[in-house]
Amino acid sequence: MTLSQPQRIGIFVVLALVMAGTRINHFGAFPDASWAVFFVAGFYLRGSMRWAFPALMALAVLIDYLVISGQGLDFWSHYCVSPAYGFLIAAYGTMSLGGRLLRSQYNAPGLRALGLLVACFLVAECVCFVVSNGSFYWLSPSVTSPGTGGWMQNMADWYLPYLRTSGIYVGVATLVHLIASRSLHTLDNQAPIRARRG
Repeated sequence: MTLSQPQRIGIFVVLALVMAGTRINHFGAFPDASWAVFFVAGFYLRGSMRWAFPALMALAVLIDYLVISGQGLDFWSHYCVSPAYGFLIAAYGTMSLGGRLLRSQYNAPGLRALGLLVACFLVAECVCFVVSNGSFYWLSPSVTSPGTGGWMQNMADWYLPYLRTSGIYVGVATLVHLIASRSLHTLDNQAPIRARRG
């Protein structure tokens, strides 16, 4: 599967719109899809990550800034913006790397591809969660008395909801991929038939 530059830009625009539409309210009816967006971007935009990853990171920060300042709050003193905020680069980078790893091993839809998808996603999501949750827990002034037991409890409270949310979005992206792959395969098979008739 080789994508043209216009196709990559189209995928980037769709991913940016999904992130913009869901990041504005992390726990709303459509929870934040950022983790899944970076994973899917790693898969589809592997050859374009020099510009796509920084652009998606800039978009994430811009959305956060607009949402926080739109509430009349100072961006730098907000609960979610702490010294740990910079660790989102590493956390999202892990999701992107998971998608890139999947793409490097991907040949065609099938059980092997599904197994690779699950493995790459779970490892990337777990590392992303530990980096983002751990950095916030240990570096944020919002956590008044951090301790190992408190961190373990915090991770236990939040890991499954984040896994579920990202998993649902990656699952939807997988279904779209399968439908698009099957449609393109059908069109490719019909092209020689039309050519013979023409």
